[in-house]
Amino acid sequence: MVRITEDLVRRRAEHNNCEIFSLEEISLHQQEIEKLEYLDKWCRDLKILYLQNNLIPKIENVGKLKKLEYLNVALNNIERIENLEGCEELKKLDLTANFIGELSSIEALKCNIHLKELFLVGNPCTEFEGYRQYVVATLPQLKCLDSKEIERSDRIQALQNYAEVKQKIREQEQAYLLKRAREKEEAQKKMQERKDKKQNQMKSKLGFDSPDSLQNKENHHAEGEREQETWRTVEDDEEDRRFWEEPTPYTPESRLETHRYIEEKRRAKDNIRESKKREKPLRTLVTAEGKVLNVNVPKLHFSLKDDEENNQIILDLAVYRHLDTSLLDVDVQPTYIRVLVKGKPFQLVLPEEVKPDSSSAKRSQTTGHLVVSMPKAKEIILAKQNISTSIKHSDCNTLQKNARRSVQVEKLEVDPTKYSFPDVTKIIQGKERIGQGPIKLQPEKTTETKKSYIDFENNEDVPPLI
Repeated sequence: MVRITEDLVRRRAEHNNCEIFSLEEISLHQQEIEKLEYLDKWCRDLKILYLQNNLIPKIENVGKLKKLEYLNVALNNIERIENLEGCEELKKLDLTANFIGELSSIEALKCNIHLKELFLVGNPCTEFEGYRQYVVATLPQLKCLDSKEIERSDRIQALQNYAEVKQKIREQEQAYLLKRAREKEEAQKKMQERKDKKQNQMKSKLGFDSPDSLQNKENHHAEGEREQETWRTVEDDEEDRRFWEEPTPYTPESRLETHRYIEEKRRAKDNIRESKKREKPLRTLVTAEGKVLNVNVPKLHFSLKDDEENNQIILDLAVYRHLDTSLLDVDVQPTYIRVLVKGKPFQLVLPEEVKPDSSSAKRSQTTGHLVVSMPKAKEIILAKQNISTSIKHSDCNTLQKNARRSVQVEKLEVDPTKYSFPDVTKIIQGKERIGQGPIKLQPEKTTETKKSYIDFENNEDVPPLI
């Protein structure tokens, strides 16, 4: 039985920031609700309430919703119109496809003076003779009935024949109520028969009828389980076929029974699925003979490289990029590596023995891949490579020139006697000023520096000094 809870109402109030005290509109359709409750306490400001396609048998607990303007309870199990006197602002009421057979109950809507639209299509009362005339005459505030506008002539005619129509409606109501009483008795009998049948089936399954069945199950456990599963599926299919092909009247009891049957089958499937998950055998990683198997349960891409330069084996496992590292467990053994990704094993046999103690595992910050470096157990000694004799003649000359240069040119010495430099302090000579006239500029005396190139030896290997 599904009930209206505060959590359900808050989830349906996302458009109002999950606040229910100021909620003005809420939709609780197709929730398999079997009782209307709590809304008049939690949501006092409701103006629009959708409750269609549920299993509500009675209109109740809405009398305190003073601001309610539209109530939709179509496709439910309602048999009587009641408890709506407190909804003072009610303008529209939708009771489509219910089980209202007591048409005289619409007199309770006389207090709803603002009611303009009423929908009763799909109810047993609509088949009564004089149904429309009775409703039009009983509720003078109505403007529209079953999506059809009420004209002034219709109202006048309904009021003229109101007494006769009311009597006919009363007689048809009594006949319908007697029929409903018989349907309820038959529904109770069927429910009791089905309960007894289920109990007998449970006893037979448990083996109360045959005492030797327990011993047979113990001897042939595996075969018995398979046979039991096939027998169970065949029996369930036959039961489904019988249930859906059996002709039943459309009543609130049959509708409720269908819902509970579907819910029971759904739960049974969920239980079977959960039991299969629990009984799922562990995957074999190492055989009884000690042979290690290659396993990739998480179905991840990987690559195994042999790094000969560093004498190691590198495994690149394409782990999910946003997977937390705490969900990874790496186990390196001399002959194989095992990685648990969220509990799912990835195991790979290595081509050579490795050193588990010297191995390292890292995560890529860009791709999220797991890179495991495993040094090989056998160390390889690499010989020094001889210099290739196929060196060009020009390269040999260059090497010889560089060697000769390093021998000859050791220092760079400067003899101050061989070179002469200008005296910076005597560039500007003192000038004597005579008289008051203008200053006469004297020509600047420049001293030519003579360079001596005696004992100069030009060496082509020495680069020019700039």
